[in-house]
Amino acid sequence: MFKKILLISVILSLLVTTGLGCKGGSQVAQQAFSKKVTLKYWRVFDEEDTMTDLFTAYSAIHPSVTIEYKKWRYDEYQNELLNAFAEDRGPDIFSVQSTWLGEYIPKLSAAPKSVTLPYMTTTGTIKKEQVVEFRTTRGLLVTDINTNFVDQVAYDVIWRDKKTGVDSIFGVPLAMDTLVMFYNKALLNNAGIPEAPKNWSDFQKAVKAITRFDSKNNIILAGAALGTANNVERSSDILGLVMMQNGAVMETEERSVLFNEMPQELKEVRVLPPGEEALRFYTDFASPVKEVYTWSDAMPNSLDAFVSGKVGFFFGYSYHIPLIKQRSPKLNFGVAKVPQIAGNPDVNFANYFVEVVSKKSVNQNEAWDFLKFITTTQEVTKKYLDKTKKPTALRNLVLEQTEDVDIGPFASQVLTAKSWYKGYDALATEKIFKEMIDLANKGEYKFREIINNAADKTAQTTFSRVAEE
Repeated sequence: MFKKILLISVILSLLVTTGLGCKGGSQVAQQAFSKKVTLKYWRVFDEEDTMTDLFTAYSAIHPSVTIEYKKWRYDEYQNELLNAFAEDRGPDIFSVQSTWLGEYIPKLSAAPKSVTLPYMTTTGTIKKEQVVEFRTTRGLLVTDINTNFVDQVAYDVIWRDKKTGVDSIFGVPLAMDTLVMFYNKALLNNAGIPEAPKNWSDFQKAVKAITRFDSKNNIILAGAALGTANNVERSSDILGLVMMQNGAVMETEERSVLFNEMPQELKEVRVLPPGEEALRFYTDFASPVKEVYTWSDAMPNSLDAFVSGKVGFFFGYSYHIPLIKQRSPKLNFGVAKVPQIAGNPDVNFANYFVEVVSKKSVNQNEAWDFLKFITTTQEVTKKYLDKTKKPTALRNLVLEQTEDVDIGPFASQVLTAKSWYKGYDALATEKIFKEMIDLANKGEYKFREIINNAADKTAQTTFSRVAEE
């Protein structure tokens, strides 16, 4: 089932028996080249055939390296990782969600500054001869991350050692997904809405125009799937996005969580603190006394409602596209960038995985060399992105992807996409956000009390953005 294993390797016995690799170079280099190295690689979501091009390209350079690939289900992945590491059978390379990275730092190897590996080269002009030699190449450096990748990547993967003050890289992405707005074209057409709204004010107007009620004020057609916690896909991400757009301080370098803090210059013109205002805005869509009331806990899951044509706007990621097309092939839907606060700088929400190397791996050099190759070699990374239809994390591919019909809206947001570190237990922080929404909808507590208590709880799950060996 999901435990299919992909083995891509080139057998070196032919090289040895024919004398290739033995005609030149040091004996140590020849022995290293002849030694087979197997890298165990664990991920979620991507099927094995998605990764084939990456493995084949690397094997062409390093035929002694075999990649043993295993895909896990998301709901079992973290437990499998923890159990495997406890029993010393974990992978050499694996994926973690960017907001989990700090939790895994003690188990990870930092990217080396340089890597020395054996290579087969051809020498001579008249008489060609293959020679094995050691070659030292530059590893993945902090400058590479800052230069080649969009800004959020550096913030997520570069960590500072408490003792030495040295910055190190603990992961690197193949892609970066961003939260977008899906919309039902037929429902917008019927409501006289010519295009997807670009700001939240126009979004509210569109929601009111689409929403329909029966004689008992029950929602029969929802303008948007927003306002509640448990029946809205990635509700914690949506609320987090609105909070960041509104200027809430999600975290500081000193591990403070100040959801209601704002710059001094805004305090004279803002009535409500940013976190409180964002929470009110989000939950208004589930409040029967508000003009934008359009959703409730009685509604189905937001994705289910969207594919059945019962909701105008749905917020999700690129991985939702094949799910929607599979479940409702005839649904006429579009994808647009998420609305922004008019007059404010654009802020989008990043949601992505990074590839990391286990500290227990005996093949750390090979593992990091492989990761650098597949994530920074543009033509190789592009093959993966084209096959998976995922938005890029590489700056030099952003403009090209924005022209793509399927992933253009996602890619056009990566330069302004942000996320924030959620501490030792990212899932606990997501639960805190859902509790905020539920408490606000119940009306038993004041909004300011809810948001401040949530900030205090969130602070307990976080720690300073430094790596402590």
